[in-house]
Amino acid sequence: MEERNYLKDIQDIKSMMDKSSQFISLSGLSGILAGIYAHVGAYIAKMLLASNRGYEVTLESDTYKWIMTTAFSVLVLSLATAFIMTYFKAKKENETIWNSTSKRLAINFLIPLVTGGIFSLILLDRKYYELIGPATLIFYGLSCINASKYTLRDVRYLGITVVILGLLSAAVYGYALEFWALGFGLCHIIYGSIMHFKYDRK
Repeated sequence: MEERNYLKDIQDIKSMMDKSSQFISLSGLSGILAGIYAHVGAYIAKMLLASNRGYEVTLESDTYKWIMTTAFSVLVLSLATAFIMTYFKAKKENETIWNSTSKRLAINFLIPLVTGGIFSLILLDRKYYELIGPATLIFYGLSCINASKYTLRDVRYLGITVVILGLLSAAVYGYALEFWALGFGLCHIIYGSIMHFKYDRK
C-alpha cells in the first residue's frame, strides 16, 4: 500500500514537472483550420497568377498586391484562430495561457520567424521571387523546431517536415506555390489532426 502511494507521488511530481516545463494547451483544431486557410490562400494566389496571363509580377502590380493581401489574411486568420482556440482549451484545463513557459515558447518561436520574415523581404527587394516560398517554409520549420522544447513533441516533427519541404522547394524550380501549400496547408492539417486525436479528445 505504501509502495503504491510512493508510485502515485512520483507520477504526480512528474506530471507537475511536465506542466511547468511545457505549454500543452495548443489546440490541434487550430492547426487543422490554419492548414485549410493556407490551402484556400494558395488556391487564390494560383488563380491570381493565372489571370495575370504570363506578365511579370512586379511590386507595383495589382496581382502582387492581391497576393500579399491574401497571404496577410491567411496569417491573421491563422494566428487569431490559434490564440482563440488555445485560450479556450487552456481555460478548460485550468491553465494560464500567458505564463513563464508560454513566454519562452513565444520568444523561441518568434526569433527564427522574424528573421525569416526580414530575409524574405530582402529576397523580395532583390526580386528573388522564387526563393521567397522556400525561405518562409524553412524559417517557419526552424521556428517550430526551436519552440518545440517548450510544448508538445509533435511540433518538432512538424518543423522538421516543413524544413525538408522548404529545401525541396528551393531545389525544384517552378513549384514554390505547390510546396508552400503542402507545408503550410497539408502538414498543418495532418499534424493538427494527430494532435487533436492524441491530446484534445482525452
